[in-house]
Amino acid sequence: MSAPHPPKVAGIDPTLPTPAHTVAPTPAGPGTGPAPDPHPPVGNAPLPHAPAPGALLQDRLAGWVSDLTTLHELTERLSRANTLDSALHELLRAGAALVGARRGLVVLEPGDGLGPRTTLGLGLGPADLGHIETVPHGSLSHGALLEPGTQTEAVRPDLLAEDGLDPRHREVAGRLGYAASYALPLATDFAGRLGAAVWLYDEPAKPHERQRHLAGLYARHATEHLARLVEVDRTRARMATITEELLPSRLPRVTGVQLAARHRTGPRGGGDWYDALPLPDAALGLSVGSVTGSGPSAVAAMGRLRASLRAYAVMEGEDPVAVLSDLELLLRLTEPARSATALFAYCEPALRKITLAGAGHSPPLLLGERRTEFAETSVSAPLGMLACWEAPSVEIQAEAGDTVLLYTDGLLHRTGEPMDRAFARLHAAAAGVPRALRLDPGAVADHVLRAVLPDGSCGADSEEDVVLLAARFD
Repeated sequence: MSAPHPPKVAGIDPTLPTPAHTVAPTPAGPGTGPAPDPHPPVGNAPLPHAPAPGALLQDRLAGWVSDLTTLHELTERLSRANTLDSALHELLRAGAALVGARRGLVVLEPGDGLGPRTTLGLGLGPADLGHIETVPHGSLSHGALLEPGTQTEAVRPDLLAEDGLDPRHREVAGRLGYAASYALPLATDFAGRLGAAVWLYDEPAKPHERQRHLAGLYARHATEHLARLVEVDRTRARMATITEELLPSRLPRVTGVQLAARHRTGPRGGGDWYDALPLPDAALGLSVGSVTGSGPSAVAAMGRLRASLRAYAVMEGEDPVAVLSDLELLLRLTEPARSATALFAYCEPALRKITLAGAGHSPPLLLGERRTEFAETSVSAPLGMLACWEAPSVEIQAEAGDTVLLYTDGLLHRTGEPMDRAFARLHAAAAGVPRALRLDPGAVADHVLRAVLPDGSCGADSEEDVVLLAARFD
């Protein structure tokens, strides 16, 4: 009758294959050795099966080559992980294969306190991770590794047999069905302390010396890669914060118009903007635009242009052509190597009248009870492309309940389709807005984004921002 096994957890991922050369040879137990030779050698005769010294050296060299090949393959796979989450998952999978475990978790907790902080599991669901987080920090296998100055591994071959194990830890281990753990710090002299990784065994066990050596080498390489991805993640977060701070924190309330805006920053930070500005005589100025380029310089240029456009709109907003002409002159004098697209609309809510001008920008989309159509605007070059920009303005007469959608080209580019198909997709998305949602411009904007970008606004390969500004006239 076989010995009972600890309870297993339903839904655990299948065991990851462990490379053959990383598995320790099983030592022979008492009484399990080979049968004695019935004809032992006599006198000084050599043993018939004694390995030659050259064969031992050859086996050792073959083992080293096999280990190097394994590490090369695993580090190559890790280098292809270009996001923080994918790299952490790859670290868990590779580590599990090296140490012969099935499950594990990684805790990302940079020592400088700047984040990001996260916990991911392998073969452990969110509920399982929640149970583990209820265990006192000092009792966890990786708890001590997160303390400053700790650089050693943590081997616990039989958790349930440990004297003084925290009762909560014993309860959680029994519930999740693990009996041993092996943890490594994610820390190097260059990267500092980033966190710790721990792998869990279903039965009492521990990795042998060769497995621990390979896992340690891999973890040090992975830590350097993770440190670079953490810095990229932080930079993107800072760029997104700066961009959001340069855009309106809230939209104004103007009688006769309801406003909603949606903005998604690209991975490197782009120069798309939107604005809504109350003007004299109960008017409203709406603008969207995009500065060429990406990164901090584009974001800074976007902030300067948006602030300047607001000033020009206050002075001569009833003439959108004059507003964009002033903006073009400013761009040509202060940013001679940069161009921008822009659209400015002067709205009179009481009359439901819109006067607008565009410079290389996509036309607005009108969504009403009996129509869904793009506004007819004049074709014009972007700002900064011509020595002197000027294009005629157009007037749009909205009806009660009509919604005007202003957007940047990033919405179209992120579809990954040619522009004619992207325009058709946007038109179909607007036409398909359910009637129950058309009373709320925010719901209209959300529906259009989901329909145009079904994989999510950040799921496409485009590096561009997405801006969508909706104005519904009462």
